[in-house]
Amino acid sequence: MLRLRSRSDANRLEPHVFRIAVVIVLGAIMSILDTTIVNVALRSLSTDLGTSLDDIQWVVTAYLLALGATIPLTGWLARRIGARRLYLIALVVFIGGSALCGLAWSAGSLIGFRVLQGLGGGMVMPVGQMILVRAAGPKNLARVMSAIGVPMILAPVLGPTLGGLLIEHAGWQWIFFVNVPIGAVAVVAALRLLPREAPETAGPLDVLGFVLAGVGVVGVTYGLAESGHTGSLAATSVLVPLAIGLALIAVFVVRALRIEHPLLDMRLYANRAFSAAALTTFALGAALFGGMILMPLYFQIVRGDSVVETGLLLIPQGIGAALAMHYAGRATERFGGGPTALVGTVVMLVATIPFTLIADDTPYALINAAMFLRGFGLGLCMMPAWTAAFAVLRPDQVGDATPQLTVVQRVGGSIGTAVLTVILQGHLDDAGRSASAQATAFADTYLWVIGISLLAIAPTILLTLVERRAARDEHEAMDQARMAEEAVA
Repeated sequence: MLRLRSRSDANRLEPHVFRIAVVIVLGAIMSILDTTIVNVALRSLSTDLGTSLDDIQWVVTAYLLALGATIPLTGWLARRIGARRLYLIALVVFIGGSALCGLAWSAGSLIGFRVLQGLGGGMVMPVGQMILVRAAGPKNLARVMSAIGVPMILAPVLGPTLGGLLIEHAGWQWIFFVNVPIGAVAVVAALRLLPREAPETAGPLDVLGFVLAGVGVVGVTYGLAESGHTGSLAATSVLVPLAIGLALIAVFVVRALRIEHPLLDMRLYANRAFSAAALTTFALGAALFGGMILMPLYFQIVRGDSVVETGLLLIPQGIGAALAMHYAGRATERFGGGPTALVGTVVMLVATIPFTLIADDTPYALINAAMFLRGFGLGLCMMPAWTAAFAVLRPDQVGDATPQLTVVQRVGGSIGTAVLTVILQGHLDDAGRSASAQATAFADTYLWVIGISLLAIAPTILLTLVERRAARDEHEAMDQARMAEEAVA
């Protein structure tokens, strides 16, 4: 009994870390949920606000662009005014933007309020992670990163379901109003539970760097989002902003390596473990979030399920992910972030194979079983890689690392989503109205998901090798220090 109790105590988060984690997860749920919950409301918004679907798509795009523009600035702002204060400001801006979105009277006003909402939402996640990583320390890092990963995995799954229920029973305004009570609870909890901290020396704001990074990320995000509208990655409206965005980011990186106070410290990538973790984050973002868009569309297009029914059918994937999150922290502590992410990626890859054989009459039980297993793989992938990245950094480097990993993950997810959307649309155009042919279109697209997942395996192997080499070097250094002490004695 004593052994069981001590093991349980070892696996339990310290009370102050647990309280901080609850606050951060509340904010993360709102921010991430809003990236998917609006997707199911576009037709209702178009009808009620009297505008076309092409125009109302900007409700989604404007939010993503605001997120992309804000994230690079969070590190400097957190140092300048303090992470706790910035987190509270971000929550208030997000809540205010949400309330105004629910009160919008036209498409133009809604798009404008979504920008405001995105400015707050873009800061909530990275600043929350800064606070949590600093509070957790090396001892609790793996477990708290698993906790913060829950909304990252579950929000894309549950967002369409919640959105469909709210639209059907309360009206589209409530997909925005729902953030207000949750946000109010998060603000009160943050005021009471988040630790106070003094602002750090931030240095002067790198204004040119902010323009380069902000516009660059916006250009990449817009180009990839536009590919979903045009159905082609080769369209001018896709290639031009994408090329401009990549060029500006390249200039930002070169400049950041040469000046004394850059907006983001790009020298972090000199650390091989951080570079490997960032590459893993990018590849997994493409594999995870790209593949997650397909099954909701399959249920609605091929099987004719409603939005609410689709959300319920996606629940097994969320259950699998949540269950994996429970074990991911412990596995990371014992085996390392690289091996845990590698196992998760392999599980995800194997679980994707049945979807390459999917038909218009495949039993739901078989689909749900494969989705549960794929969700389990998803839950083991992303956060162990983030844990490995943070584990090799000093506390003062976390403020620069968090927004960079967030951007890397979002860009990877956007690329995976854009590529798979274009591929699926091409197959569906060839399939016509036949349900059997449409199911084949999804099966063929899942072959590309397997390809993207295979690409994600390479960086997880690299991360595993870098972690093991670092651990070996640390043990050798400890042995040498012990031998030197014995020689002196």
